[in-house]
Amino acid sequence: MKIAIINGPNLNLLGVREPGIYGSRDFNSYLDGLRKLYPNVELSYFQSNCEGTIIDEIQNQGFKVDGIILNAGAYTHTSIAIADAIRAVKAPVVEVHISNVHAREDFRHVSMISSSCLGVIAGFGLNSYRLALEALIAPEN
Repeated sequence: MKIAIINGPNLNLLGVREPGIYGSRDFNSYLDGLRKLYPNVELSYFQSNCEGTIIDEIQNQGFKVDGIILNAGAYTHTSIAIADAIRAVKAPVVEVHISNVHAREDFRHVSMISSSCLGVIAGFGLNSYRLALEALIAPEN
């Protein structure tokens, strides 16, 4: 099974960016652990701060992987273009957020991409990615 993880803006700064919200662990060390937990799943990883580049990656991966885990960062709340890209590909997409966006600022309560996704997981720190992976590899999907 092949799963692509795509992270959006500012997620390259995990471990140093607002550790009270996002934790103090960098994503690459978390990803190493995730790969050890799921040795039978081929996990690819991509991060960009640019909306168009994220769309390109969704389109690139969306026809050759079994699923996509997407943390679109702030683009979650603004990007109809990312929502359209999700709808255009075959792979199911799970929207992920490290923090509980519904316990934060009002503008974070609205997702432009949720309706295009298989589901949404938020508020479990980096374990939100593991939960999304579990949802994608579950036999009923």
